[in-house]
Amino acid sequence: MKVLAINGSSSKDGNVKYGINVMKKVLEEQGIEVEVFDIGMKPFYQCIDCNRCRREHDGKCVFNDDPVNEIFAKFKEVDGVIFGSPIHFAGMAGGFKALLDRLFVVNIANGNVLRHKVGVSFGAVRRAGGIEACDQMNKYLQYAEMIIPSSDYWNVLFGHAKGESDKDVEGIRILQNLAQNMAWTLKLVENGKDSVKEPEEIQSKMTNMIR
Repeated sequence: MKVLAINGSSSKDGNVKYGINVMKKVLEEQGIEVEVFDIGMKPFYQCIDCNRCRREHDGKCVFNDDPVNEIFAKFKEVDGVIFGSPIHFAGMAGGFKALLDRLFVVNIANGNVLRHKVGVSFGAVRRAGGIEACDQMNKYLQYAEMIIPSSDYWNVLFGHAKGESDKDVEGIRILQNLAQNMAWTLKLVENGKDSVKEPEEIQSKMTNMIR
């Protein structure tokens, strides 16, 4: 089994990456491979709602000068995802949101390859806004019908300067527990595939709220 962890921070070695590495260690001890993807400092186009990924571009985003299509190709191969984001004005980082907007539109265009895979998120924060950011990230997981394990508290790691998060003993334990529960859920899903038939998605017509 394999998990893709996306570091939504422009810092490749900041507190988000520290949190990812905490979870990575636990997952690898459970025999689960973890690939880490750092989005880096490159700016991302926002989704312009052109729908060309659905209509005419072979399921790929038309903006092909950043890693959206590369990351989506990895979505097809993995069993679970981890999203980690720094907190900006009580929300997830703007560049990371732009990336997720486009990734999940491409996911829809490709028939929702993330359905029934396992996903979790966490925020790295100086003081406040971490829970709100996790709620934002979890909306993407929920929309994709992913299975979302939890920890025993909210998935927030505290720290501001690089390296400060290693002093957040409780936050580290929360992420360790989250990784343990993610590993357990991944194994349940994998071991249940042969004994429980996956439900078919119920189809219906899309309706706007004004109709």
